[in-house]
Amino acid sequence: MEFLVIDDPLKLYNLMLNDIEKASSYIYLETYKFSNDHMGVKFKDALTQKASEGVVVKVLIDSWGRGPVSEHFFTDLIELGGEVKFFEKIKISSDLFTRGHRRDHRKIMVIDDEISYIGSANITGYNLNWRELVLRFKGEITPTFRKVFEQNFEAFNPYYIKDKMSYSRTMKFEDYEIIRDVPSIPIQRLKKKYTQLISSARASVLIETPYFLPGFLLRKTMTDASKRGVDVKVIMPKHSDVRMVDILRNKYFGMMHKNNVQLLFYTPHNLHAKLMIIDRKIFSITSANFDYRSFRYQYEIALIGQEPEILRQLEAHVKETLRHSEAFDYHRWLNRPKIEKIFEYILLPFRHLF
Repeated sequence: MEFLVIDDPLKLYNLMLNDIEKASSYIYLETYKFSNDHMGVKFKDALTQKASEGVVVKVLIDSWGRGPVSEHFFTDLIELGGEVKFFEKIKISSDLFTRGHRRDHRKIMVIDDEISYIGSANITGYNLNWRELVLRFKGEITPTFRKVFEQNFEAFNPYYIKDKMSYSRTMKFEDYEIIRDVPSIPIQRLKKKYTQLISSARASVLIETPYFLPGFLLRKTMTDASKRGVDVKVIMPKHSDVRMVDILRNKYFGMMHKNNVQLLFYTPHNLHAKLMIIDRKIFSITSANFDYRSFRYQYEIALIGQEPEILRQLEAHVKETLRHSEAFDYHRWLNRPKIEKIFEYILLPFRHLF
């Protein structure tokens, strides 16, 4: 199989558009956000062109994340036989604040049983200066991702999900696992897998995440690992695109720092990569953030494996991220403005919704 780790959005989109142009059988795309901007229009036009050539085109977009796009945006594609679904339209109900957060946050593209993409990037020009993380691969695992998409596409209807548990079982392929998480407080497959992986770590744990709001169990697992001598690093953006998350996450930093969890902040732009590496031997590339919302409420997907070539490229990615990151300043944190401390406590009861 061939593998390519991509963290530059512009390079990623050019590769995706090139692969779409060469497609001869089908193109399946599932994404949280598909914007009506110059990049979204490029993808829509490319998909429409392939549909006009007889290629099967199916697109699944989350209704919350879609922004201004609608069926009308895809009129030409649909008229040419392309299928576009918007996942779970938002309904006003007594369950709005929890059900409204049950979003399809997965990001995959599958082409011709040959090429697959999985990772962090949406289809939008908004993030062109962000640091993303997407894996492009060619080979035998791609038909498994085709099956994943087809099950998702069949299961997701505008207002309800068909038998969501049967469409979320972990899929294993040689040295890989594909974990499909679904909204559930008791199950949380990805959270449980990460807890197991961190608990099993003997040398190092590396986490990249745009939003860092781990629950008690994950925080304890991370601090327990550091106490037994494991090098635990968490890299996050110094300033993410969600200011309230940046304020709320501050509450956990002192405790994590005192327990030797290394906190680092990517400084140039927003870090949107979602990665875990255990002992430099096991990786997880995912759509999920390291927070309550992803683990509890969202449909997520992760590829977990031990492929040496992928790990080699991921280490190069991490090395470059670290080169542009700064360490947590405990004394600055202690002296942060009182207004921020007040907002931390105000926002704390709502931490599951960020």
